[in-house]
Parts: sequence; C-alpha cells; structure tokens
Amino acid sequence: MKFFVDTANLNEIREAVELGVLDGVTTNPSLMAKEGIRGLNNVMAHYRQICEIVDGDVSAEVIATDFREMIREGEELAELHENIVVKIPMIRDGVKAIRYFSDKGIKTNCTLVFSAGQALLAAKAGATYVSPFVGRLDDIGADGLQLIEQIVQIYSNYGYETQVLAASVRHVPHLIQCAEIGADVVTCPLSVITGLLNHPLTDKGLATFLADHKKVNA
Repeated sequence: MKFFVDTANLNEIREAVELGVLDGVTTNPSLMAKEGIRGLNNVMAHYRQICEIVDGDVSAEVIATDFREMIREGEELAELHENIVVKIPMIRDGVKAIRYFSDKGIKTNCTLVFSAGQALLAAKAGATYVSPFVGRLDDIGADGLQLIEQIVQIYSNYGYETQVLAASVRHVPHLIQCAEIGADVVTCPLSVITGLLNHPLTDKGLATFLADHKKVNA
C-alpha cells in the first residue's frame, strides 16, 4: 500500500519524507487556503516546492468545471513538474477530461467519488487514481469502507489499472481497514500515519528494557 499525505504544509511533507514511508501527496484548494497560499502564481510555486520535496506523485486540483477550462488548467499543472497528477472532479466534463489526459499520457486523479458507478466511469476513462471519500460517506451514515471494497472488487474483475486511492481517511482504524480491503493508496493527515507507531505495549516494553539496562550498567 502507498501512503500519501493530504496536506499543503511543507513542514509536514518534509517530516513524512524523513520518516521514510511517504509515496506521494494530495492537495486541494482548501488545504492551500489553510496554509495561506493565495493567488495563482503562489499556488503554482507552492506545487513546485512540494514536487521538489517529494519523490512521488503530487495531486494538483483543477478549479474549472467545464471541459475546455479543465484541459487548460490541467495542462498548465502538468507542465509544472513530472510528478504532478491532475486532479479532476467526478462530473460529466471531468470524465471527458480524464479521457483526454489519459490519451495524452498525463496522470489523473478522479476526486469526489462516492459510488461504485462513478469509480467504474473513471476507470473506463483511464484515470490513474480514483479517490472515494471514506470519512465523508461515514458522516452521512453510509459505509465508506464498503465502497472501497466494492471498487477494489470491480477493478479486479476486469483488470482495470486505475489505483484505488482511499481519501478522507481520518484515523488509524480507517487506514488499517483500507489495507485489509486492498486499497492501493491511502491519503490522510500525517497524524494518522504516525499514529501507526503507537501501542501501549511498545511503550511499556521499551520502558522495561531501558530500566533493566540501567540496572545492569549501574
């Protein structure tokens, strides 16, 4: 499974790289705004900075919702760096744009996916990644993990190469369950990834080892 961090914070991205387990980054306009990044030139420069830090795919989202503008924005983003993956919303013109970029050899991430049917369309259009939102489905009483499982099964049935990128992953159990189901990628806050480090028995065992070491070396 690949680990992506869902952030635009450069320090968090560097910390994830230093941990040695980071495979990529996903971003969106909300995450950019959270970091105070405003204005097209500043956003583009920030994407370049992220790509210089990360040795892996970096999803950069188009803002347009019509085909022509999606293509224009997506091509500008793709020209920034070879690591850029153009992030496209799951709408009619978005599916058309995914096919266009796929035919051009430009990687895409189909975002805002909330059904298996949407994921099937994205795969048929040639998306590199499809991003079902686990947490947001859970918020409305649906089963986000069941959707991941459905998509993984459908893609396996027909040999689609589109990777299932579980998004809106909010805590460690989400991540572990996505791994059990067979998601190709999870994207989440850094705190969820570092949360995998934690177990009370690890802390207890280490404390015992250190105490015993101190005794024998007193």
